[in-house]
Amino acid sequence: MKRLRLKACQRRLAAAMLWVSATSGLLAPIDSHATPGFQFGVIGHSFRSSAEETPLRQSLSGAVQQAPAFIVATGIKAASEPCSDSLYAQRRSLLNDSSAPLIVALAGSDWSACQNSAGRSAAVERLNRLRELFYGDAESLGARRLTLTRQSGTAKFRNYAENAHWQVGKVLFATINLPANNNHYRTEAGRNSEYEDRLVANRAWISRLFALAQRQKLQGLVLFSDGDVSVQEEGLLGLLPSLRNKQDGFAEPRRQIRVLAEKFSGQVLLIDAQGTPGAEPVINWRANVGHLSLAAWRAEIGVTSGTAPLFTLRGSSADVTP
Repeated sequence: MKRLRLKACQRRLAAAMLWVSATSGLLAPIDSHATPGFQFGVIGHSFRSSAEETPLRQSLSGAVQQAPAFIVATGIKAASEPCSDSLYAQRRSLLNDSSAPLIVALAGSDWSACQNSAGRSAAVERLNRLRELFYGDAESLGARRLTLTRQSGTAKFRNYAENAHWQVGKVLFATINLPANNNHYRTEAGRNSEYEDRLVANRAWISRLFALAQRQKLQGLVLFSDGDVSVQEEGLLGLLPSLRNKQDGFAEPRRQIRVLAEKFSGQVLLIDAQGTPGAEPVINWRANVGHLSLAAWRAEIGVTSGTAPLFTLRGSSADVTP
């Protein structure tokens, strides 16, 4: 009788172990230093042309079906939508439903043009609210969570929780708050304290990322932003009429990234949400710097260790009609 009870217990234990094994892929956190070959998803600014949520839902569904290591989504609302807590919470809930780890890279339309009831700028207050709602802990959104390192972990830059980095395989990934509207540089006198403070934080952040990638001898660094820093067009920007008579809000990060990329032994991929509507995205390479600019597209990018290029655009889809 004891022998029968023992065998029954063994069978129940084996069944329990089998269940854990079968479900561990759903419950276990990602091993950030795992497989040398993987892919990740990027969703362009789905709210760039419309306040409709359907394109974002379609993009999320399509990206998840590709079994990405993670997804980065740029922007949570259209410029025409209200900057309300309720809308922010609604979009957070939508993005948090992703079955894959999801990281939000802020767009300028999420905060930089927000105004209060008196018609004055509420950009700083709304940016701080977004930080509370979306970046309150050291994890991504989604059913599976990815551990992140936030710049706010450094006392000097405790306000900049939206800047985060994480590692998968031999590649370092990071977000940086560079809004597309000229990096939120304002022409009115005395109105640039937010821009100037963030410039200091971003300078330290960029230096930290390249130093970390170089110290760990990583093969790649991927930087996600809303605005196009235009690192590859450095010599042409002085000829652009739109920039001749105004401050270039991206001048400093552009120079810094370019200088540090030249010293970096790996490959650098810059991804922004300022692609041309209707134009299919492509990764353009110059030396060791690649640039991918998305409009309202969803893209899957493959990473294969030991190859040149390290990053390959495997698929893209225009889930939004611009």
